[in-house]
Amino acid sequence: MTRLLLKNGLLVDGTGSPSRSADVLVVDGRIAQIAEANTLSVEGIDECIDAAGNLVTPGFVDAHTHYDGQATWDDELQPSSPHGITTVVMGNCGVGFAPSLPAERQWLIELMEGVEQIPGSALAEGITWNWESFPEYLDELERKPRAIDIAAQVPHGALRPYVMGRQGKEDDGNREATPAEIERMASLTAEAMEAGALAFSSNRVPIHMSIHGDPVPGTFASFEELSSVLSAANRTGNGLFQVVPAGGMGEDPDGPLREFALYEKLSKSTGCRIAFGLGQITGQDKLWIEILERTQQANREGARLTPWVPARPVSVLFSLQGFTPFEDCPTYQSLKSIAPTKRAEQMARPETRKQILFELPEDHVLSVLIGMNLGNSFAMPDRQIFEPGPDDSLASIARREGRLEEGAMAVFYDELVGIGLASQGTGFVSTYLSGYCDGDLEDIRKLLMHPDTVLGASDGGAHVNVMCDASYTSFVLQHFVRDRTRGEKIPLEDAIQVMTQQPAALYGLDDRGTLEVGKKADINVIDLDRLELKMPRLVNDLPGASERIIQDVVGYIATIVSGEVTYRDGTLTGARPGRLLRGRQPAD
Repeated sequence: MTRLLLKNGLLVDGTGSPSRSADVLVVDGRIAQIAEANTLSVEGIDECIDAAGNLVTPGFVDAHTHYDGQATWDDELQPSSPHGITTVVMGNCGVGFAPSLPAERQWLIELMEGVEQIPGSALAEGITWNWESFPEYLDELERKPRAIDIAAQVPHGALRPYVMGRQGKEDDGNREATPAEIERMASLTAEAMEAGALAFSSNRVPIHMSIHGDPVPGTFASFEELSSVLSAANRTGNGLFQVVPAGGMGEDPDGPLREFALYEKLSKSTGCRIAFGLGQITGQDKLWIEILERTQQANREGARLTPWVPARPVSVLFSLQGFTPFEDCPTYQSLKSIAPTKRAEQMARPETRKQILFELPEDHVLSVLIGMNLGNSFAMPDRQIFEPGPDDSLASIARREGRLEEGAMAVFYDELVGIGLASQGTGFVSTYLSGYCDGDLEDIRKLLMHPDTVLGASDGGAHVNVMCDASYTSFVLQHFVRDRTRGEKIPLEDAIQVMTQQPAALYGLDDRGTLEVGKKADINVIDLDRLELKMPRLVNDLPGASERIIQDVVGYIATIVSGEVTYRDGTLTGARPGRLLRGRQPAD
C-alpha cells in the first residue's frame, strides 16, 4: 500500500464549503482520511508533503479540450497538465478521429486543422491510426499511460461520414441523412457509449470549416437525426449532448435563440442533458442574459440544459514569432525566413509597410475582425495583461495620437512591428473577440458564477499557434481570486468548485472533483501568493516541429493523480498514473 500525507494545508475541497486547515491521507490512490491540521502521524508514510501556507484543492477537470489526435502520441498533454489539470474531456465541438474509414482520415485531419487550427502536418505525422471503430479508438487510447486522465466523446463530424460517406470531394458530408443512415448513426453512438464514450458532440456553426471550406458534418442535421442519436445515447445511461450553437460568433443574429429552442425541444423529448456554448456575441453583448433566463425557465419545465461558458475572453495572440494577420501577403511571406527582430526592422521601412498593407484585402477575414475589435486589442510586449482598461486599447492610443485615419490595419501593423522591435519578436498583441464588454470582464465573472452554467471553453490542444487558454485555471486563481481590482473578485471556494466539482458532475465523473474520503486522490498543492502566469511563448515541439504556444506558470507545489505526484514545483516527475476513463465514474 502506497501512503501519501499532505500536512497542514488550507483545504479547499471543491464542494463550496469554507476552506479549513487540514491533513489529508492518501492510501493507494484514494483519499483515506481528512483530519484537523497536524493531527495525522507521519509514521508508516511513504511521502509527506508539507502544505503549510498552501492551498490543497482537487485536481482540475477540463471539460473542453481537443487532444483527440495528440493523446495517441503524447503522454504529457501539455499545455493543460502544468496548470493543475488532472482530467480532460476531448471530442468536443463535433470533431475528432473516430469512427473513421482509412479513405476519410486525411479529410478528418483537414477538418480538425480548419476548425481547431491544429497543424495538419503534426496530426498526419503523430496520429497512430490503429483503429476504425470508436471502441477500437478507445482501446488505442487505453494502451498509453499518461500524466493525467482522459475521456472521449463521439464526434458527429466523424460519425456522419463514416456512415454516409462523402461521395467524393464535392460532398462535404452535410446532405440530409436517410432513415436507414440515421438508424445506423444511432446504433454506432450507442455502441460507443457502451464502450466508454462520455457524450455525443456536434458543431452547428456554418463558418466552422475544413481547410477546404467544408462545414463540419452534422452542422445542418435535422431534429429527427439528432433526436434519434440522442435517444440511443440516453438509453445507455450516457445521455449528454455537447454542442456548439449556430450564431455564437455573430454570423447569424437569430441563431442563438433559434438554437436554444431546438435544444429545449430535444432535451424535453429525449431526456438528454444538453450542454451548449454560451458567451458574449459581438453586437449582441447582453443576449446571454436572456438565454440564461430562458434556460432557467426551460429547466423548471423539465428540460435539462447546461450552458458551458469561458473563464476568460476569447482572444487571439498575434506576434512576429508566430501568427500575424499578414500571412497571406506575398511581401510578408518573403520575410518569414528571417528572425523576428530582423523582420521587424524590415517591416518598419516605409516602402515595406506600404506594400504589405496594399497586399492585404479589406475584406480579408482578419482585417474585418481586427477592424471590429481594434478597441479590444492590447499590446503585451513583455507582460501579461489580464483585464486591461479601454484607454489602453490600440484604438484609444491611436485616437489620442491622431493615427486612426489610415485605418485599423495600419494601426495594428505599426503596433505589431513596434512590439517586435522592443521585445526581440517575443511580444504579443492580444485581440479579444468576445468576453471583453464595457471595458472589463464583469460579464465573464457573472457567467462563471451563474448556478446553471459550467466552465467549459479552454480548447486545450487547439488553436495552437494563436492562443493558449488551457492555462485558464491559473488565470482564474491569479486574476479573479487574488489580484482583480477592476471589479468584484470570485471567492476562492467558489472558484475551486467551478473548476472541479461542477465539470466533473456534468460528465458523471463522481469519483473526483471534490476532496472527500473515498474519492480519487487527484490533488493540487498551490502557493497562491506566489502563483504567476508567465508570458506565452512559442515552441516547435509538435510532430514535424510544428509550432504551438505554451504558457509556463509558477506556484504549483505539487500535482497528484491517483495518489502519485506527477508535477513537483512545475516539473514533471516521470510518473504516468493517468488512464482512459470509460464511461461515467461512480463515487466509491
